[in-house]
Amino acid sequence: MGGNAKRWKVGRLEGWTAAMLGLGAIVSLSNFPTVQPSADIHSEYVKYLSGKDTITAYLAYPERPQPAPAVIVIHEIFGMSDFVRQTTEQLAKDGFVAIAPDLLSRRGGTPASQDSARKLIAGLSPDTVTADLNATKDYVKKLKAVRSDAIGVIGFCWGGGQSFRYATNATDLKAFVVCYGPAPSAADMARIRANGLGVYAENDARIDAGLSDAAAAMRAAGKAYPYTIYPGVGHGFLRSREKPEVADSAWNAVVSFFRAQLKS
Repeated sequence: MGGNAKRWKVGRLEGWTAAMLGLGAIVSLSNFPTVQPSADIHSEYVKYLSGKDTITAYLAYPERPQPAPAVIVIHEIFGMSDFVRQTTEQLAKDGFVAIAPDLLSRRGGTPASQDSARKLIAGLSPDTVTADLNATKDYVKKLKAVRSDAIGVIGFCWGGGQSFRYATNATDLKAFVVCYGPAPSAADMARIRANGLGVYAENDARIDAGLSDAAAAMRAAGKAYPYTIYPGVGHGFLRSREKPEVADSAWNAVVSFFRAQLKS
């Protein structure tokens, strides 16, 4: 993990341990993490139903002869953003079909104002979020480019909490990643079947304060949830890239985890 490895706090929720490690336009990401497979990727917006409502999502996939595992990307409290689209594209570069639903689709889509987006997201019903994520999972499973038995989810900030919560409801998920998001209740964690990975920041006291309780709950439920607290960075560091080398290392750990769990 580079020269800072000795300073990195890595946990497994049964005790501290060593780190574990369509159609559309062709896109590239020169300023995102460093894993850069040679295959081109394609991206497009897609629409599908969730109940009677239409969800808009950003879809990206690699050009490869075999079906690929898929990862659902859950956006931050800011809603759909350039960061979310770049993350979706990067997952495609890393060999996954990736889909990011705009969870404000029922409210007319993500507004231009971040404050407006935050207010709208604060008013979302958890059951509606679950329904829309289920619709996303059902949509992506039906794509010929996807291995329907290899679906994971990743979320950031608010979306990190939603990724953790969704793992308690979607027992067919194979993997989930929580990027600096809060944990669900201990009772809900007992329902998790997927393997998880946590990405946290040293300078994020609000979120980190809940890690010990999450550790106890996952341990009591007999679940493994390895996580890393990355040094010298704060909440949202994958977006802000305040320390690019730390962000890159965290991303590489995420990709390694998904490749192992989804057998890409």
